[in-house]
This record gives sequence, structure tokens and C-alpha cells, in this order.
Amino acid sequence: MNLLEVLILGLVEGITEFLPISSTGHLILTAHLMGLRPTDFLKSFEISIQLGAVLSVVVLYGKKFWVDEKILKRILIAFLPTAILGLMFYKVVKKFLLGNPAIVVASLFWGGILLVLFEMFHKEKKEALEDMRKISYSKAFLIGIFQSLAFVPGVSRAAATILGGLILGFKRTTIVEFSFLLAVPTMLASTTWDLTKSAQGFSYDQIGCLLLGFLVSFLVAIVSIKFLLHFIKSHTFIWFGWYRILAAMLFKFIVS
Repeated sequence: MNLLEVLILGLVEGITEFLPISSTGHLILTAHLMGLRPTDFLKSFEISIQLGAVLSVVVLYGKKFWVDEKILKRILIAFLPTAILGLMFYKVVKKFLLGNPAIVVASLFWGGILLVLFEMFHKEKKEALEDMRKISYSKAFLIGIFQSLAFVPGVSRAAATILGGLILGFKRTTIVEFSFLLAVPTMLASTTWDLTKSAQGFSYDQIGCLLLGFLVSFLVAIVSIKFLLHFIKSHTFIWFGWYRILAAMLFKFIVS
């Protein structure tokens, strides 16, 4: 990977990580369009730079939530399904799913249709849950199960988590922020696990690429989070659904 490719992938990750459009899917498609082969290093790179974007949450939220024991407990419980399933299916996901543009395109397209249909019929109730501290442990665990659907590239961790929360009766802003926080242990665990399995084979240049991609995604994600929080105050996610459909169709047209 050259410097420009690292910068582009870091930029794509930072923009897409918290939007319901699948950062992993966009990284795979972008790498494919740039002619990068889906090597073990590229797959590890695509996993690792997501942690850079996710750590922007720690900076933005600081002590606002991380010192709140009630919220932390619910985040950890929501993280459990992903942790368990991740340990079970890590090899399958990395070998057969990551780096597969066909799976990404299908997930983007059908996920976009689902998102559009959901937003057309979903109406937020006045009694929707607003306080994260009042999320029941059972619902926190269910949110984690929804998040686990994102093992399939193109599904979108953010979309799965947010839609799951809306189905369970959460206020939109509440589940979006909970999704931000849940991303931290999720990506920290997945990156650490992957690097312990793969990093010993990386060259110094490859490690430099990882660090640069990490930094770029971190900086760009700060802007992306602020945009999303502002956007959801007056919009639904239906436009992201249409975008997913269009992106899938465009990619299919370009590579065909």
C-alpha cells in the first residue's frame, strides 16, 4: 500500500464508521476499486483502522459516560454477544467474508431497502426510552445480538445497532449515542484479537501504514460523529437507505 491508498482508506473509514452505511463494506469496495488485493494485511488494516475512528468517541464523550457505572454495565452486556460470536467465527469471517465485494454489494443493497422501508413505517413514540441508565439488561443484550449481524460486511454495525434499538422502543438520539459507546469495546476487542493473530508477520512499513490509517480515521471520525448527531435532530435515516441502494448499483455497474 502506498501513502495515497492509506490516506484514502483512512478517510473512508472515518467518514463511514458511525453512519448506517457500513464502514467495512466501504473499505472493501474502495480497496477493490483501487486494485488492492484482499491480503491478510489489508484485512487486518481494514479492521484496525476502525479502532482509530471508534476512539474518537472516547475523546468526544470523555468522562460524560465512561464514569457512569450503570451505563458501563449496559455497554458490557451489549458487547457480550459480539464477543462470544466473534471468538467462534473469527476465522470464517476473515477468510470468507472480508474482502468479498459481492457480499458487500448484496448487503448494501438489501440493507438499504430494509432501512428505507423501516423509516417509512417507523414512528417514534412519546414514551420512547431516553435515559441509557434505564435500559434493561435483557434489551442491552438484544442490542448486542443486533450488532452481531454486522459480521457480514456491508450490513453496518451502526445500522444494525440503531435499528435494533428503535425496534426495542428507544429514542433515536439515545440509541445513536449508545451505538457510539458500544463501538469502543467492540472494536477494541476485535482489533486486539486480530493483531495478536497477525501482527507478528507485518513489516515496519506495514506497521507505519496501520498507524497512519489509524490517525486519519480518528481525526475524520470526530467530524463524522458531530455531523450525525446534528443530522438526526431533524432527519431520519431514510436518505442513508437510498444511498446504500445507489452505491450498490453503481459499484455493480462499474465492475461489470
